[in-house]
Amino acid sequence: MNRKTLVLPAVAGLLAPVLVACGGSEGAGGAKAIVVGTTDRFEETTDAPAPFDPAAAYDIGAWNVLHSTFQTLLRLPRSGTAPVADAAEKCSFADRNNEQFRCTLREGLKFSNGHALTAEDVKFSIDRARAINFENGPVALLNVIDVVETPSEREVVFHLKSPDATFPQKIATPAAAIVDSESYEKNKLGNGFKTVGSGPYTLKTEQKDGRVVKATFTKNPDYKGSVKMQNDKVEMRFYDDSKVMEKALGDGDIDIMNRAMLPEQIGRLRSSAEKGVRLLESPGQEISYLAFNTEDSSVKSKAVRQAMAQLIDRQTLTRDDYNRTSEPLYSMVPTGITGHQNAFANRYGEPNVDKARSILKNANVTSSVPITLTYTTDHYGEATAKAFKTIQKQLNASGLFSVKLQGVKWSDFRPEAAKGKYAVYGMGWFPDFPDPDNYVAPFVGKDNFLGSAYRNSKIEELIPQSRQASQRDGAAKYFQQAQDIVADEVPVLPLWQGKQYVAVRDKITGAEWALNASSELQPWELGRGA
Repeated sequence: MNRKTLVLPAVAGLLAPVLVACGGSEGAGGAKAIVVGTTDRFEETTDAPAPFDPAAAYDIGAWNVLHSTFQTLLRLPRSGTAPVADAAEKCSFADRNNEQFRCTLREGLKFSNGHALTAEDVKFSIDRARAINFENGPVALLNVIDVVETPSEREVVFHLKSPDATFPQKIATPAAAIVDSESYEKNKLGNGFKTVGSGPYTLKTEQKDGRVVKATFTKNPDYKGSVKMQNDKVEMRFYDDSKVMEKALGDGDIDIMNRAMLPEQIGRLRSSAEKGVRLLESPGQEISYLAFNTEDSSVKSKAVRQAMAQLIDRQTLTRDDYNRTSEPLYSMVPTGITGHQNAFANRYGEPNVDKARSILKNANVTSSVPITLTYTTDHYGEATAKAFKTIQKQLNASGLFSVKLQGVKWSDFRPEAAKGKYAVYGMGWFPDFPDPDNYVAPFVGKDNFLGSAYRNSKIEELIPQSRQASQRDGAAKYFQQAQDIVADEVPVLPLWQGKQYVAVRDKITGAEWALNASSELQPWELGRGA
C-alpha cells in the first residue's frame, strides 16, 4: 500500500473522526453524522492530478476513501483475510492451475450517477488502469492479468499470464475498483476529486487551494453488496496538527481518531481516563523501512548497506522515539504474516560498531561514508523527524558514516523518490492485502513499487513459485528464502512494525471493527449508541 505508500506513520494509524462544533453534523433523518478527522492530506498536484482516481491512488489515506465510494468484485471482510463477494455474486478459479478466474456480478448494480454497472465496466476499469500505467499508482497489482473477457453482462473472466493464488486478494483492492466507463476516459486520468462509483457511500468534497478540507460520505441508497451499514452519514475533516485533533476528541468535536497519532498521545490516552474517550489497541501489519537507490554512488556498495544494517538500533527507535507503540522489525515480512522470520536479526545480531567496521574494511571502504538520509515531513506523522534524527545519531556515532538529514513535503517526496533522486529514504507500507507476497514482490523486479534498479534473479524465481500454492502456508518456504536474500543484500532495511490504535468517544459503537486486516478504515461499521 504507496501503500502502501504504505506509509511510515508516527504510529499505526488511519483516519480519525471529527464533529462540527460541539454537537456534530446532521445525517439522514436528522441523526448526527459520524465525523472522521485525519491528518491525511489530499491535494491536486502536477504529479497527482486526481487523488481519488483508482488508476492513480496508492496510499492508505486515498484507499480509505476509495473503499467507501467504489466497489470491487471482492473485498476484505469485517475481520479475517479471505476476500468475500461485493460487486460480485460469486468468484472462483475455473482451473486447477490458478490461471483463469471467473466472477458473476450481482443483479441490478448501479453507479452513483444512475448508470447501470455491467461486466463491460469491470473490463474497462482494469484495462484503463493498465493502459494509463500511472508511475506511482497500483497497476503492478494487475500486471498478472493477460486478458479480460465478458461473455455476458454479468460475467467476467480473467485470463492470467501465470498461476497466481493471490489474485482474489489483488482484485479486492482499489487497484481493481470499478469505474463508470461513461464517466472516465480510457487512457487518461481525471482531474480533481470526483468519484463515480457504486460503493456504500457517495462522496461530496469541499476544497480550498486545490486541497480537500472536508469530505462528506452519504449512504448510497442504490448500493448492492455485502457491507452492512451502521450509519447514514460520515464526515471527514483534515488536520495539520495531531495535537489539535486530540483536543477536538477531548472536547467532543471528534468521535474517533486513528491516523496519525503521536506516540506520546497514545501514552496519554492509554494511561489517563480521558472523559468519555477510550483507546483500542490491536496488532498491526504496518511496517516502516529505509529504501536504497542501489545505483547511487554513496550506497551502491552492498557493504555500505550491510554496515548500516549492522549499526541501526531498532530497540532504541521503538522505545525512545515511538514510546513502545511499535515493535522492532527484522524482516520485510512482519510478525503475524505467514512465513515471517527474523532474517536481519539472524544475519547481523545486535548493533555492533566493530562488525560494521569489518564489513566496510573487507570491501575496501576505509573512510567515513557521506550519506543524505531523506524523509517526508508531512505524511507519516510528526514523530518521523525525531526517529530520523536518532538514526542519524546512531550512524554518525560509529565514526563510519557522515549522515545529513533532508526533510521533504510528501507532494514532492513521493515522485522524486520514484525517480531515484534520493540515495536513502524513509518509507512505510500498509499491505495491499495480508499475504507475504505483498511484503516482497512490490520491492523487487522490473515494475517494483519503489522504482528501484535492484534486481535479484533468485527472488524473481521464488515469487511465481510461491503463487502456485493455493494454501498460503505452503508458500512460506519461498518467502523465507527471499527474506534471507534481502537481509544479505539490503535493498531495503526494515525498522519497525506498528500496532493499530483507535481513540473513540464512548457513545460510538463498532470501533473494534473500524480497521480491516490491511489497516484500512471501514466507516460503515461505526454507529452511535444511546
